[in-house]
Amino acid sequence: MAYRRTPAVQERLDALRTTLIDSAIGLIARHGYAGCSISAVAAEAGVGTGTVYRHFANKGELFTEVFRIVCSREVSAAVESGNAARGAEGRCVAAVSASVGTFAERALRAPTLAYALLVEPVDPQVDTERLLFRESFRDALAVAIAAAVEAGEIPEQDASVTAACIVGAIGEALILPLARGAADGAIIPALLTFTLRSLGSPT
Repeated sequence: MAYRRTPAVQERLDALRTTLIDSAIGLIARHGYAGCSISAVAAEAGVGTGTVYRHFANKGELFTEVFRIVCSREVSAAVESGNAARGAEGRCVAAVSASVGTFAERALRAPTLAYALLVEPVDPQVDTERLLFRESFRDALAVAIAAAVEAGEIPEQDASVTAACIVGAIGEALILPLARGAADGAIIPALLTFTLRSLGSPT
């Protein structure tokens, strides 16, 4: 008869997996991707290296999961901020600006983690997740941009292309501050101005 895990055993395994992921996120936030290893994650979680390998086949698999979780969290925060701004101001353009501002603010508050998510050299397996992250952020902005076009707030345009350009600009504008670990107070207002001009919005 095949062994079947009891709910209690599965719950413990799931909890340990979560602990390993949280430990990896903490390490990246402090040391970047290059400063992380399976052994470092194990030590951070207080378990043996073999325990990590029972949950993840290799570093790439572990950090692919880490990037998926963190990237999803960042996009969700940006979208929620945009929705709140749209509700408060009654303008779709406000959603785009708020999403861009929130993403940049969160990145500058956690520069080492943001640098790892955006530009630090990573394993190919992890880089695939990074591309999906950029795509999901682009798609989220494109929805708000398309709504702004529909509402007559901005000129007719390809929402996906504009969104991709904005996502690219955010990354380029943040690379040096994130690499230096020092926030420049002028970056976010400049990004917001750039965003509005990219959209063709008068304000």
